[in-house]
Amino acid sequence: MAIVDLVMPKLGESIIEATILSWSKKVGDAVKQDETILEIATDKVDSEVPSTHAGTITEILFNVNDVVPIGTVIARIDTGGGGTTTTEAPATFVAAPVAPVVQEVVAPLPTQTIENELPYLPSDNATKQVGGGNNKFYSPLVLNIANSEGISLTELENIPGTGNEGRVSKRDILQYVADKKAGKVISPVTTVQPIAVATTTIVTPEVTTTAPTAVKEQPAQPAVVINGNVEIIEMDRMRKLIAKHMVDSKHTSPHVTSFTEADVTNMVLWRDRVKKQFEKEVGTKITFTPMFIECITRVMKRYPMINASIDGDRIIIKKDFNIGMATALPSGNLIVPVIKGADMLNLVGLSKTVNNLADCARNNKLKPDDTQGGTFTLTNVGTFGSLMGTPIINQPQVAILAVGAIKKRPVVVETPEGDTIGIRHMMYLSMSYDHRIVDGSLGASFLTAVAKEFEKWDMHREW
Repeated sequence: MAIVDLVMPKLGESIIEATILSWSKKVGDAVKQDETILEIATDKVDSEVPSTHAGTITEILFNVNDVVPIGTVIARIDTGGGGTTTTEAPATFVAAPVAPVVQEVVAPLPTQTIENELPYLPSDNATKQVGGGNNKFYSPLVLNIANSEGISLTELENIPGTGNEGRVSKRDILQYVADKKAGKVISPVTTVQPIAVATTTIVTPEVTTTAPTAVKEQPAQPAVVINGNVEIIEMDRMRKLIAKHMVDSKHTSPHVTSFTEADVTNMVLWRDRVKKQFEKEVGTKITFTPMFIECITRVMKRYPMINASIDGDRIIIKKDFNIGMATALPSGNLIVPVIKGADMLNLVGLSKTVNNLADCARNNKLKPDDTQGGTFTLTNVGTFGSLMGTPIINQPQVAILAVGAIKKRPVVVETPEGDTIGIRHMMYLSMSYDHRIVDGSLGASFLTAVAKEFEKWDMHREW
C-alpha cells in the first residue's frame, strides 16, 4: 500500500494557520479525490478542504478546534497502491525568513487595580505567544474576534479553552461573547499581573499606585442615545471583518477616483443576439462580467503599473492577471473570488469560471484558494441599480474598477455624414487607485482605454 500525507493548504500570503471546525470523515472511511474531508476557519473565510487523493483515511492527527500551521500534515490516506508500504514525504513548508524575536522581560510593576481595562489590540508584528500568568497561546483568529468584541487580555486568559492543551478556540470565544451579551458573564475588576512582552523596545513609565492620578483615564465616549422606533442588529463576524478591511485600506492607500462613460451599445446588442445560442452550445450563460474582464485584461497589459502592489518602498509588478470580482452573498455581505490567469482564458472559459465562482460563493462552497492571489478587482455596482460608485481598494492591490448600470440615453453620435442624435446604451465607469504609485494621468489614461475597449466590441465576432 502507499500512504500519502494531507497537509493544511496554503490559504493566502497573510495567513499562517487555520482552526479546524469539523471533520467530515473519520479513520477507516473511504474518500474520493476532491471530496471534502474537513472544514477550517481563518480570520478571513471559512472553507472546506478536499482530499488530494482517493483512498482510505488511516490517521487523523488533529482534533476539532485545534489551530494548525499551514503546511502541517493533518491526516494520512492509504491510496491502496500495491507493493511495499511507502509513505510520501510530507509537503515541505518553507516559511519566509523571520528576524529573531528578542524577548525582553519588563521589570515587574506594582500590582494595580484597573476597573476599565482597554481591549487587547494585537499588532501585526506581535508574536502569537501572548504572555500572561499561564502563558497561553492564542491564534490570530481568536485575537481578531477578541479585538472586534472588545475582549481584554485579562478576560481572554480567564476563558476556559476546549482546544488542544486547553487553548481557547473560535467556538470558545464566540460562546463567551454570546454569554456576555446575554448577561451571563460579569466582567470582574481585574488585577493586572506583570507579563513578559515579546518586542524590540518597550519603555514603561513608572506607575505610582498611591496617587489616584497615576493611571491616565481615557476620555469618556459620549453616550449614544437611541430614540424612536428602532431595531438594533449585532454585526456578524464577516461584516466586522469587512468593516475592518475597508478602514485599513483607507488608512493604507491614498484613494483617488476617476470617472468616465462608455457607449456599450455593441456589447448589449451582441449579447442579446448570441445569449440563447451561447447557453445552448456552451452550457452556461453569457453575462457582461466575462465580457468586461476580457477587455480589462487586454488593456492591463499596456499599463503594467495597474497590475501591481507595494512592499515598503518597492513596487511589485505582477506578471499574472488574476481578476477579483465582487460577489454579493445571500447574507448581504460581499466576497471577492478570483479568476486566475484571466488573460489566458477565452470568452467561453471566462464565462464558465465566472459563473462557477459566483455559484460557489452563493452556496458557501468557495475553497481558500478561490479568494486569494487577486491582482485587480472589478465590482459591478450597476447590478443594484447604481449609476456609479467610488469603490475602496482591495489590499494589497492598487486599483479597483466599478461599472455602473447600463442605461439608454440620447447622445451625440459622430458619423461620416455628420453628427446626429441617437439612442445608445451608456454606462459610467469609476476607478479608485492608490496615489502612491498610480498618478492621475496613469489612472485616467487606463480608465479611458478600458472605456474605448468596451466601445469597440466586435458585433460580428464568434465566442
